Amino acid sequence: MSGSKKKKITKAERLKQLQEEEEKRQKEEEEARVKHEKEEMERLEIQRTEKEKWRKLEAKALERSNEELEELYLLERCFPEAEKLKREKRLLSQWKHYIQCDGSPDPSISQEINTFISLWKEETNETFEAVIAKSKLVLNLIERLKLILLETPPYDLQDKNIAQYQGSILELRELLHLKFNIATEILLRQASTLADLDSGNMEKVIQDENVTLYVWANLKKNPRYRSVRFSETQIGFEIPRILATSDIALRLLHTHYDHVTPLRPVPAASQENTSTVTPVVKGEVKSVETAISKNLQEERKQQENESHSVHEEETEVMEEQDDTERQTEEPEATKCDLEMKLLSETVSAAQMLLLENASEKPYSFEDPEVDLYQFTTLGGVYHLDILELPPQCKPVKGWMIVEILKEGLQKYVYPPETTEDFEMENAFPPIEVMLKVHENVIFFEAPMVARWDAEGKHWKTDGISNVSYQPEDRLITFSLETFGPVTLIQDAHVNMPYQSWELRPLDVNKVLLTVTTVFTEIQIQVKENLCMLASIKLNNKRHSSALEEKWMSPVSFIIALKEAGLNIFPTGHSHFYVVTNYKLPLVEMKAYRQMALLSSAFAFGWSRWNTECDPKNVVFKVREHLTKEEPSPNPNWNFLMFSGDRAQSLKINESSEAFSKALKEDTEFHSTLYHMVKDSASEEAMEKVGRSSCQFIDSVCHLLLSTRLLSYS
Repeated sequence: MSGSKKKKITKAERLKQLQEEEEKRQKEEEEARVKHEKEEMERLEIQRTEKEKWRKLEAKALERSNEELEELYLLERCFPEAEKLKREKRLLSQWKHYIQCDGSPDPSISQEINTFISLWKEETNETFEAVIAKSKLVLNLIERLKLILLETPPYDLQDKNIAQYQGSILELRELLHLKFNIATEILLRQASTLADLDSGNMEKVIQDENVTLYVWANLKKNPRYRSVRFSETQIGFEIPRILATSDIALRLLHTHYDHVTPLRPVPAASQENTSTVTPVVKGEVKSVETAISKNLQEERKQQENESHSVHEEETEVMEEQDDTERQTEEPEATKCDLEMKLLSETVSAAQMLLLENASEKPYSFEDPEVDLYQFTTLGGVYHLDILELPPQCKPVKGWMIVEILKEGLQKYVYPPETTEDFEMENAFPPIEVMLKVHENVIFFEAPMVARWDAEGKHWKTDGISNVSYQPEDRLITFSLETFGPVTLIQDAHVNMPYQSWELRPLDVNKVLLTVTTVFTEIQIQVKENLCMLASIKLNNKRHSSALEEKWMSPVSFIIALKEAGLNIFPTGHSHFYVVTNYKLPLVEMKAYRQMALLSSAFAFGWSRWNTECDPKNVVFKVREHLTKEEPSPNPNWNFLMFSGDRAQSLKINESSEAFSKALKEDTEFHSTLYHMVKDSASEEAMEKVGRSSCQFIDSVCHLLLSTRLLSYS
């Protein structure tokens, strides 16, 4: 048994074992220390090498910075050139209108528009059809005035012009609605002659592209006839007994436009919009003008002296004249350059205005008032009126005699101001209304109903109940306590922020912008200086729109998309209602301008890393795209970071685990986005870029500035 026991370790052996373990531990620690020092030295060496490489790249970028910025400045002269062309186009448009002599007024000339309004006021007894025909011209004049206010650069608008144009718009609005009221009265005077044989009541529907009139006159006053429907449609009213037995008419005037919502103030650009323009440039222009004037005076003086100097030779006179001409030409050229520089700075200032965020809300909205900075009216306005039936026409010996009331068309007050004479408590219940939503408007959520408060001059949501919407039939039903103008509203930012976007060239001076939101995918095509809605997808299905295949100027196109419910154009107040990815406006503007310069040959796209970098930088992907075909499923994108003063290609891609500013191998810094892209571009691509027209570049830039893709996605 004792032999099977383990041999007992002596004290000396134990000490030796401990010593060996200690030596082994010390050796391992030493090896680890040496290894760590080696790794640290290698890391420091790599860091030093990287810093040295970074320093050399920065030095190289700084060395060529002036050259790149000068080239970019020359390229960006396309923006003032485009502005000059737009000015010329506006002047040409005025001239064309003048030589047409078609009798229509020029809305920008106050005398002409005032004469038009005065003459139309004098016209009487116009039928509804006649007013509708005239309304086409009136609506055209209003749209032209709106476009003048929106398309004219802020620095070209003066306070008096803004007041004049907006005043003309309001006068035309009021007069048009007055004419519709008078025409309705004329129509209702003939109600008895237009009565339906079955019901004995009069029903009339007049449809037009801009206006639809539904009118019903209660001639029989049958207490059981409470359901009013127009022309076998679901549009109509459910009226209470008291209205069914009254001499009234119900009118639903659906104007497909909104002439009720107050006009938004236009900022006086002369004060604030040009504040960023360098005063030195203005001074230089003035000094050059003075120099030119002085040179011309000296030239004339010299010519006078020469006329008195008969003894001078003819050849000498010719030489002096040549010198004078050259001296005059040089200041003229300098003046032209400085004027272009001034225009360039004012254009940049106007572009910056599109990116500025308001510091605070202009007004504190309280329930139930509708905040029109958050919501937008869509589908026009439904003017709902209960009218007193005017005296009817009576045939007498072959003549039609009618009593005409001086006060004109009168509204029937419902409910009356005092209800003491009525025994029933619920004698004046809310009236149920059924309306058809305009077919050219898209609601991404169930529309909300708002009524016009004439006293407060705003839309409100109170006094409306039991709202239900049938999207398949585009019918909305609700109960209304009092009649008046009603509209449908939608969140103006329902499609913000965007989920992704891509700007892809189709050809020289032709691109396709795709914006994907939670509800839709919108494709916009830009060709030269025009825009067109290429396609819309709702729930991944193609949706047809009346705007497709219609080419418009960028400003008109943006207005049309907004009115159709396709709002992807933030305002200065949108950041109060949408979670944004804030970027410095100057960085955004520089990025959009240079993306537009390159858009004929390069595609740009959304990157998730744009939300990871700070507000001083923007990140997006870019690739050369020269074919007209659809891109491959997995295109090879480069990821660029741009700060406005420096562009660099990033090592990361969309599937990287974390964001890093590490530079892509074999790439360098550049002072501009344009030169960063150019650095790895093919000759064919840059040749296409060089063939881009200034109007196309300006249009693409305006679209990018208006959508603000880098801060709203």
